[in-house]
Amino acid sequence: MADPRIPQYSTAADAMKEGRFDVEIPAEGDDEIARLGRALVELKQTLATKFTEFHSLLDVTKQINAGLVLDEILNHVFESFQSLIPYHRIGCSLLEEDGTIVRARWARSMAPELRISEGYSAPLKGSSLEDIIRTGKPRIINDLEEYLREHPASDSTARIVGEGMRSNLTCPLIVSGKPIGFMFFSSMETRKYQNVHVEIFQQLAGQLAVIVEKGRLYQELIELNELKNKFLGIAAHDLRSPISIIKGYLGLFLEGILGPVPAPQRDCMTRMNKACETMLALINDLLDVSSIEAGRLELRTREVDLAEYLRECHTANSILAKAKSIDLKLEMPPALPRMTMDPDRIQQVLNNLITNAIKFSYPETTIRLRAKTVGDGVEISVEDQGQGIPLEEISNLFREFSRTSVRSTAGEKSTGLGLAIAKRIVEAHGGRIWVESEVGKGSAFRFVLPVKVAPQS
Repeated sequence: MADPRIPQYSTAADAMKEGRFDVEIPAEGDDEIARLGRALVELKQTLATKFTEFHSLLDVTKQINAGLVLDEILNHVFESFQSLIPYHRIGCSLLEEDGTIVRARWARSMAPELRISEGYSAPLKGSSLEDIIRTGKPRIINDLEEYLREHPASDSTARIVGEGMRSNLTCPLIVSGKPIGFMFFSSMETRKYQNVHVEIFQQLAGQLAVIVEKGRLYQELIELNELKNKFLGIAAHDLRSPISIIKGYLGLFLEGILGPVPAPQRDCMTRMNKACETMLALINDLLDVSSIEAGRLELRTREVDLAEYLRECHTANSILAKAKSIDLKLEMPPALPRMTMDPDRIQQVLNNLITNAIKFSYPETTIRLRAKTVGDGVEISVEDQGQGIPLEEISNLFREFSRTSVRSTAGEKSTGLGLAIAKRIVEAHGGRIWVESEVGKGSAFRFVLPVKVAPQS
């Protein structure tokens, strides 16, 4: 009699494969099946936690707009505004810890030494900066040495006087009515700001406040993105272990090593095994994305006989096409140049394009793997007679986790990462990839690789 827990495990595996973790998994007992159940429970808990955290981080990073990081913005300010306002030094400090601490974020000076640099901090309460926040107006100190004699406990004043600065103008940075920090303009000359139009500094400070806040947030998001990549790599490695354990147990059952398995249980275990394979494929794709985004995509290039390489690729993928009654044809000229490339990575690209074409094509149709020389490169394409892709969805194809409204013809699953990875690999080779498609007629995915002639032995 079939164990009633097995169908529940199968249902749970299918749910987790689809990103649902609210399923009940029986794990009582001390037999092999119960141990399998406890491994599934552990997997569910790990997947639920890791993927929730990952998608939260991913949602944040997707909100990043194109722009400059804070240091680049401030360096541009230092180099560009001397024609408008006088200064030998500019410093930027931001309010932190709920506005109680003023921390130096950036500084640049024409003086030989910086005595207030990034990281220097002081309490806001009780300082002269508190009045600037309260009034929202700039403050001018025409003689810093005289100010220091009157306020000998001011460490920050002592430091910039030690740098050689003799006058200072401090502007509050305010965004949407909320103070975020200060810009300090300093000169080596006394009374340099005595006759300046403060309104100019106020207008500049208002514009800088928005730019600085955007740059600061952008930089924080870059750091979050780096954290996400680190987390993604760690999470994927952590997830691979319990899934591999479950798959190993399933293998023992299916091979009969732990005793005979009744047909109903074998069918459930087979489906669970396929679900594990799908999850492992997703994890491997996530590891690829993590490596690529962290700049760790390494190309191990060597000289390749492209014609022979494509013939091997065609042979390997023809088996998958035949299983779905699809004819995979190879069409290329009699001679193709030898290429210097990473054959494993380009194989990854071709396998993705061909398996996608098989997924979205109907039986009794044809897929063509084609190659031809174009200028200084070689164009390789995978063309199908499938369903085609709506024009408005094409722009999203090469983004992570993107999917179109087109559905596979036999229920095959997709992680939504393959084309994004393929794009990064092609671009790492100095090439480009694109798609041409028409609904009802099929799609042609093409990529061009530059010909790089390797030294002859």
